[in-house]
Amino acid sequence: MRARDLLTDFPTVTLDTPVVEAARLLADQDLPGLIVVDGDGLPSTILAGTQVLRLAVPGYCQDDPALARVVDEAHADTFLRSMAGRTVREALPREVRELPIIDPDATLLEIAALMARTHSPLVAVVGEHGLAGAITLKRLMERALNS
Repeated sequence: MRARDLLTDFPTVTLDTPVVEAARLLADQDLPGLIVVDGDGLPSTILAGTQVLRLAVPGYCQDDPALARVVDEAHADTFLRSMAGRTVREALPREVRELPIIDPDATLLEIAALMARTHSPLVAVVGEHGLAGAITLKRLMERALNS
């Protein structure tokens, strides 16, 4: 089985997409992440849903989870509103990492190895004509378990 056999169409965002819009895409379509494309429509990185949360959750709550408990429920329920006016660019990690991008001829094991190595639940598949689609961890696991 090759990457081209597992492809699915996948929404993309740009670095300038409002992060609230990206969060809505993640939630509305039950996605593990989004493909961030450059001006040419080629993947530049993957925005995992956890990175959106990292931007929204106050740093003090990430550093000391016990502090999250002292925030009253009314404010705790609205933490995602803090992302208003912010962009996908701000949600991305500062450190440069290996991009989870693979070609359409990659095998199931190559895709799995890339996901494991990059800690990404999503791999962009790029062929000679650009972005062909994506493979999610869920789709990969379903196919691997049924093989």
